[in-house]
Amino acid sequence: MENRINVSKIDPKAYEAMIGLEKYLAQSGLDKMLYELIKIRASQINGCAYCINMHTRDAVKLGETSQRLFLLNAWRETDLFTEKERAVLALTEAMTLITNGHVPDDVYKNAEAHLTPNELAAVIMAVVAINGWNRIAITTRMPLD
Repeated sequence: MENRINVSKIDPKAYEAMIGLEKYLAQSGLDKMLYELIKIRASQINGCAYCINMHTRDAVKLGETSQRLFLLNAWRETDLFTEKERAVLALTEAMTLITNGHVPDDVYKNAEAHLTPNELAAVIMAVVAINGWNRIAITTRMPLD
């Protein structure tokens, strides 16, 4: 693949805004494993190899099982994920695929039922963050490390 711009080197301040969102998420109290599931699932939908690679490794370091990672893109077909995780994954998918009918009320209400207001705010911002990172990585064709 042809090399493209490295935004972080050309304009580090552009990355600072994204890093600021990551700092918020780190202090938000959002469960780290849940955040990794959000990042992996959105990245699968977006086809971001760089982020799938990174966040799958991060999830493994946190103790995530291979089976759950292998089946994440088919989470609805398994009983491997908790009701809370399922609600978050459904919201992640709806937000990532927002042009497919926006976020349905039932998906939002289910997430709201399984999360505290602070958790819901953090999950929404986590989905926003990973979708931003995916778009940067895909557009610039960030190479796998």
